Amino acid sequence: MDVDRELSCMSQRAEDETTVTDSYSVTVPATVRKEADIEAGDKLRWRVDDAGELSVEIVKQRYGAFADLEPIDTDEATNAAEDHDLIAGN
Repeated sequence: MDVDRELSCMSQRAEDETTVTDSYSVTVPATVRKEADIEAGDKLRWRVDDAGELSVEIVKQRYGAFADLEPIDTDEATNAAEDHDLIAGN
């Protein structure tokens, strides 16, 4: 789904307003954060088009290549030092 269209659809489900502070900061309202699944660490990319319309794109941030993977139990004992040596060919 195109970002502008996605934001347009979202704005029909969750709408709120905030005030820009003296330091030009804003708080994303809780209703909008929940509906858009915005979490701490995510980034917001702001754009103003030629017509002066403002759009915001949510840029999800992951804290590691395997952040979304669930651990599994293999019922095998492991030893990180020994496993590392095996992988390194020692």
